[in-house]
Amino acid sequence: MAVRVGMVNEGAGGTRSRKASRKNVPSSERDDTGTERTTEEPSCPNNGTVEVEHIISRKLELKKKAEHLKANLMRQFDAQVNEFIDGLIEESVSLSSSHVNTVFQLSDKEKSKLRHTQQSQGQSKQFVIRRSLLDDLFEVNHIRTIYHMFIALLLLCIFSTLIVDFIDQGRLVLEFDLLVYAFGQFPLVVVTWMVMFLSVLVIPFVLLNGWASVYTTSNHGTLWTVLAGSLLLLYQGLCLGFLPTYVVLKNSLPPASCFILILEQVRLTMKTHSFIRENVPKVLSSARTKTNSVAVPQLNQYIYFLFAPTLIYRDNYPRNPCIRWGYVATKFLQVLGCLFYAYYVFVRLCIPQFHNISLQLFDLRVMVLCVFNSILPGVLVLLLAFFAFLHCWLNAFAEMLRFGDRMFYKDWWNSTSFANYYRTWNVVVHDWLYYYIYRDFMLMTQKRFRAVAMLFVFTVSAVVHEYVLAICFGFFYPVLFSLFMCFGMVFNFVLHDKRKGPLWNVIMWTSLFLGQGVLICLYSQEWYAQRYCPIKEPSFMDLLKPRSWTCYPQSDAAVGAH
Repeated sequence: MAVRVGMVNEGAGGTRSRKASRKNVPSSERDDTGTERTTEEPSCPNNGTVEVEHIISRKLELKKKAEHLKANLMRQFDAQVNEFIDGLIEESVSLSSSHVNTVFQLSDKEKSKLRHTQQSQGQSKQFVIRRSLLDDLFEVNHIRTIYHMFIALLLLCIFSTLIVDFIDQGRLVLEFDLLVYAFGQFPLVVVTWMVMFLSVLVIPFVLLNGWASVYTTSNHGTLWTVLAGSLLLLYQGLCLGFLPTYVVLKNSLPPASCFILILEQVRLTMKTHSFIRENVPKVLSSARTKTNSVAVPQLNQYIYFLFAPTLIYRDNYPRNPCIRWGYVATKFLQVLGCLFYAYYVFVRLCIPQFHNISLQLFDLRVMVLCVFNSILPGVLVLLLAFFAFLHCWLNAFAEMLRFGDRMFYKDWWNSTSFANYYRTWNVVVHDWLYYYIYRDFMLMTQKRFRAVAMLFVFTVSAVVHEYVLAICFGFFYPVLFSLFMCFGMVFNFVLHDKRKGPLWNVIMWTSLFLGQGVLICLYSQEWYAQRYCPIKEPSFMDLLKPRSWTCYPQSDAAVGAH
């Protein structure tokens, strides 16, 4: 009994001694690389408190481990999600063909019809409900902070302008004379737009319905097709082509008013082409199958398409269940903010510089300084135009119409090639160019001249862009056309989709910055040269030759010109 009690006491004492000795033994840990490292337990002073420095260092180590683990988990999660989505797409494609064939045992004729339907669906634009990319990104605090930085910069521009005006003139000056000038004669713009819109609403719709009803019943379908096509081309040439251009040139509308009319002219022309292009094959198919009903859209479908933020016609689009009027008001306020932002960019960064440069001799030194000084305002104008129109304006109209597909752009800022940049910068226009220019050209040539088709798309885009700038600025200076056809084509083939990595993204942004600097510099110089050195009766060659190459005003009257 005594022996047993002794053994118990010895065991208890041994346990206490082992616990006491364990306190002084450094503990062994494994870090995230798998190697063992020893860390000493924090020493406890006599008063029972733990050293603060050790706790802080320990927390920092744990924070670094947590951040490293978070980054690894996010990379693994992103890779797994991509694999999962790709697997779903492949599985859905295989199920749409193989599963239907095995279950229903389709005949050869039905299989060929199914393959034809799948090909036609794969070649057409598919609309799905999805948000704009920036709406998703702005939910991330880090991205929203960049947006807040631009707002802070706008506020600083406003405050600096007010302070400078107060110091110079002794009062606060809030005269937005540049905006008032740019949007001059606005009532004439509204009246002209209403005439254009009503003509687009009535004439193409009536021509399509009249031709469809006659074509399916008459024995002279080709004759009626030629007649309807000629009337449509005549309407597009006179009402959509000549009328707005004549109003702009006859009344010498200022730049912003010109841009409203000319861009609406281009938009309505593209909408009309899409409406006719998508519905004519339906009528031809009805005539071939000898069906009694004519597949033409309703008027309400056509009206919806004219206001919808897309250039591809469909009878029906995916719709959201409700309208968020607060979202609409926010987008229109952001458009207004971008407008004032652009105003301060031109007032503070462009006008003082080009007002003085235009009075100097045109040489290489002035040209180089002008281009590099124009990069910052050029990039700001580019970003403001993208955010104001492609994100805010189109999303506001999409929300009011409950238009579900909000993919008006993609992540063009991550592009490592100009080919990808052209596809993702403006998805709305790119879709129209792809389906109605590139793809139709490939169908007519039986897919034999892909390079020629791409050149044709670039040419159409460059001509339209240069037409808009020439009419709105009031002079012909094909800088943008040259950049499109020369550098744009070269970069499209050299900086192609196989170029990956951060270096190519840097090259893309560098080229984009330089291009914006060249555009702002040369067009601004020519704008002032046209006003400093006017020609009363210019010849045809005077209209084609840039005025900034030969205009060297030296008089005081030139300095006071606008």
